[in-house]
Amino acid sequence: MTGLQDRLTPEQVEEFGRELDALRQRIVDDLGQEDVDYIHDIIKTQRGLEVAGRALLFAGFFPPAWLAGVGALSLAKILDNMEIGHNVMHGQYDWTRDPALSSQRFEWDTVAPAENWRHSHNYIHHTYTNIVDKDRDVGYGILRMDTAQKWHPYYLGNPVYATLLAIFFQWGVMLHDLEVENVVKGSRSWADNVPVLRRIVRKASRQIGKDYVLFPLLTGPLAPLTFLGNATANLTRNLWAFAIIFCGHFPADVESFTEEETESESRGQWYLRQILGSANITGGPLFHILSGNLSHQIEHHLFPDIPARRYPQIAGEVREICEKYGLPYHTGPLRKQLWSVAKKIVKLALPAPQSPATVEPDRQLRAA
Repeated sequence: MTGLQDRLTPEQVEEFGRELDALRQRIVDDLGQEDVDYIHDIIKTQRGLEVAGRALLFAGFFPPAWLAGVGALSLAKILDNMEIGHNVMHGQYDWTRDPALSSQRFEWDTVAPAENWRHSHNYIHHTYTNIVDKDRDVGYGILRMDTAQKWHPYYLGNPVYATLLAIFFQWGVMLHDLEVENVVKGSRSWADNVPVLRRIVRKASRQIGKDYVLFPLLTGPLAPLTFLGNATANLTRNLWAFAIIFCGHFPADVESFTEEETESESRGQWYLRQILGSANITGGPLFHILSGNLSHQIEHHLFPDIPARRYPQIAGEVREICEKYGLPYHTGPLRKQLWSVAKKIVKLALPAPQSPATVEPDRQLRAA
């Protein structure tokens, strides 16, 4: 690894890795009933909100009831997506041996099939975090989010594509697994996509049937209002998930890497890449829960299989370790991170050539 070697000496990297390994092991050894009770409470809350939201939409002719129903359903979908689905499917509760909390069995309330997502997210993204041309979450195959991505006139639409991705985020995540850009390049065939596509059609059909056919029909003459309420709840969840995820990965100070500099990386070097390639979002306890604790993206990238409720507990210690080794710990309020991401999306839409001496802060790939 060339650029990353400038950060720490080989001895420091290994000691850094041992400290984070020890922190992880301490949390793993402490897992117990409190963690189980927490996720069960979140699931009960999510189900209660969904039932309340669906019920209130039966009184959708009364505007306050419709608004309350949409609000409850939106929160239910956010909790299901962020704090429950994302975290359970990471294997954060596999140690409980509870089938309902099994990462391999869980299915979430979104059009993206869990099996597809586990491959593209758990394996590809978390293995190759912020490695350009390896981590497909860098731009999602749609956006230019790094100066290492060669500019093309297509990217003039960067802000438009980002807006559409935010609005239809669950659909973007669903289509992400088709790797269309790799099909275009010839590194993947359409035949490779047959099983992926089958899962997509099956899951999307169920979701469309539930949200836009079954539940609207159940409310009889209020079907159009119920349809609109479900669409609004899905939109709210999409916008929220997009904002949290992009603010954890693409603010200006977050770094990206080349395949060459990450070859044969050690555990300590892998940890180092996770910290340099992530950013946190500050906020209160409720904000962290609604974000699935992905507001602690640094801790999540370091320890993706540890229950996310533990991230706030260890964030201070992770930050101290970073300070000890002179490493940045990127964090800030949601408005600051969102603005930084928005500026990057607009800036990278333009064909601004840059020399190695003037490379922007998010692309610090120094030669050894």
